[in-house]
Amino acid sequence: MIEIRHLKKAYAEVTPLKDVNADIRDGDVIAVIGPSGTGKSTLLRCINLLEQPSGGSIRIDGEEILDPSCDIHRIRQKVGMVFQSFNLFQHLTAIENIMMPQMDLLGVSRQEAYDRGIALLRKVGLVKQALRYPDEMSGGQKQRVAIARTLAMDPEVILFDEPTSALDPAMIGEVEAVIRTLAGEGKTMLIVTHELRFARSVSNRVFYMDEGGIYEDGPTEKIFTAPERERTRQFIRNLKVLELEIDDPNSDFPSLLTQYCSKNLLSARMASHLQIAFEELVQQILLPQSGKTGIRFTAEYSEQEESTRIIVKYKGSPVDLASAAYELPLTLLKGISSGMRHEAGIEENVISLTI
Repeated sequence: MIEIRHLKKAYAEVTPLKDVNADIRDGDVIAVIGPSGTGKSTLLRCINLLEQPSGGSIRIDGEEILDPSCDIHRIRQKVGMVFQSFNLFQHLTAIENIMMPQMDLLGVSRQEAYDRGIALLRKVGLVKQALRYPDEMSGGQKQRVAIARTLAMDPEVILFDEPTSALDPAMIGEVEAVIRTLAGEGKTMLIVTHELRFARSVSNRVFYMDEGGIYEDGPTEKIFTAPERERTRQFIRNLKVLELEIDDPNSDFPSLLTQYCSKNLLSARMASHLQIAFEELVQQILLPQSGKTGIRFTAEYSEQEESTRIIVKYKGSPVDLASAAYELPLTLLKGISSGMRHEAGIEENVISLTI
């Protein structure tokens, strides 16, 4: 249904979308997840032409919508959008908010627009609120009216831009229930959300966005249980990550480690073990070896598991950890970890342990 190729969106100081490629099929319910600032909402706005892409191609049902001759209003009837801020007209009642776009854009009669509006309010559980104004409704109710308004246009695809982020926790469930119903009916949807529990329960596919594009795309359960790429795994498990490139041995790495531990509230014991892991692996074992270049130290702290995984990668020939010269560092590392692995590779060697 939707083919996206080499999509780019650049602003004056930032380029959130550098190279996005995707095929969105009929009936897909895609959760779009990832850290803030990775272009999730921008992607939706480009698909709906609320933002003009800087380059690339978007085809809907085979039609190139970035062609200057494309009828934008017709495309927006095919691709509906639900915003996190509701975007309801404050001077219109719930039913009037649903009726007006039908009459103005679809040219249907007032009675037909009213009948469809009432049916949709009943679908989202708000038929008794038909004559209320937005300021007389809760956030959850306003978002459900916004969903009904979008459905009234009978779009082929619905884009949800963080539909629950502006809601109190008690109201999130009622909006999620409506979206789950639509998913069960086979409606094609893209849902930008930070609610990973909801993303996992409602979608059949996940886009994890990072590094200017769709970093990983896959079936929901696979993404949540066995993602193939490191950043996806770190995000799904809510890991607090520290990455250090050891280019200058004289840099103040102890200070950077201290800042990381303080920011992420690591216990004194965990912070001490992390410092020991860095000192022994990097400063005592790897840096003294001539030719050990491209050293990268990564710490992944899991608050849930109260553990930190250390991964140290380096280039060059693998270090012989069986050497007597490393007896003391290895004794210290074994005392703070549950086990250590050393894997030699063609281009890169890896030492990993969990503390």
